[in-house]
Order: sequence, then structure tokens, then C-alpha cells
Amino acid sequence: MRATLTNFIMGLAGVSMLLSGCASGPSTSAQLPPASFVASQEGPGEEYVIGPLDELTIFVWRNPELGAKVQVRPDGRITTPLITDMTAVGKTPKMLAEDIKGALAQYIQNPLVSVIVNNFSGTYSQQVRIVGATEKPASLPYRANMTLLDAMIAVGGLSEYAAGNRARLVRFDKETGKQKEYKVRINDLVKHGDTKANVLLAPGDVIIIPESMF
Repeated sequence: MRATLTNFIMGLAGVSMLLSGCASGPSTSAQLPPASFVASQEGPGEEYVIGPLDELTIFVWRNPELGAKVQVRPDGRITTPLITDMTAVGKTPKMLAEDIKGALAQYIQNPLVSVIVNNFSGTYSQQVRIVGATEKPASLPYRANMTLLDAMIAVGGLSEYAAGNRARLVRFDKETGKQKEYKVRINDLVKHGDTKANVLLAPGDVIIIPESMF
């Protein structure tokens, strides 16, 4: 009887320790592969999508009077000679050129149109946003081969009370249609130069940096 009672108490103690370990154990999030500080070779990014406030040059071959330098309005539209309120946001330069070509076809025969992006902001889905305990939270236009180090340099690094190693990177997964969270070690990256803490960014990434509780 005494042995049975002892075994029962030991069993309860084991279960208690197991539950305690599960409750206090660290919650791990997915990890991203490291990116080198200096890329061995540069590759092209995704095709650029025009966003509000982008500045464009529209060129119509042999008809310069129909071209223009325009800024995409906050409502996502542009106005050029003979064309009023054409939607530009969400289109690639090639797509917009085709739409302008179609609109001008009723005035001139076989127009050849080119669209050049001079200054860009991009759509929100193409920007990298850094919020929380940083020197200057910002929304940065994504560029090909952009890394976490590039983004942190752009925002001036971590603030005094930042918990950089508890930062999270939120990314939209196009395949699943859901958001994924990744753990990033910004403190190790910017203060200790840990190359393994640098990761490649993607258009639309959001980096959240909490403050330390101490």
C-alpha cells in the first residue's frame, strides 16, 4: 500500500513537471534562412507595380505632344493629353502603356507608348514597413535583394529600449493566402554583426520591434 501511494505521488509530480515545462517553454516561430551582407550576385525582383504618388514619364513615339510627366494621384489615377482619369495603380508600366495605347488608338494610328517610372513609392503590398522601437518607424519602397540590414540602416537602427532579438517579421504567404510570422534577431545583427541574423526581405513585409520590459 505504501509503495503504491509513493508511486502515485511520484507520478503526479512527474505530470506536474511536464505541464510546467510545457507552459514555461519558449514559443518558437519559423526561421528564415540567413542572407549574406554582400550578395554574391544580384537578381531581378518582382515586376514593379505602380503605386499612388509615383512619378511617371509617358512617351508617345512621333507624338511628343501626347506624352507627359505626371504624378499618380492619391486616388490612383492619372490624366494625360486626350486621356482623363485613367487608373494607373496596380498596373505594371507595360500594362499601363498598353492601356494608354488603346485609349489613343481612336485618335492616331498604331501609337507606340512607353511608360517610365522616375520616382517610386510602390503600392502598400510592395513596401516594407518597420514599426515599434526603432529610431524612425518608416514605410520603405521594396527593392530587389533588400535585406533586414538594409531596412535597419534606413530607419536609423534600434531605439534605446528596443528588444531587438524579440522582433517579428510578418509576411503574407501567396500560396496559402495567410500571414506567417518569423522570429528575427535584430539586436544580434546590428550590435554584434551576426551574419546569420541577416535575412532577405520580400515585398509587403512588416517588421515589428517590441520594447524591452526592463
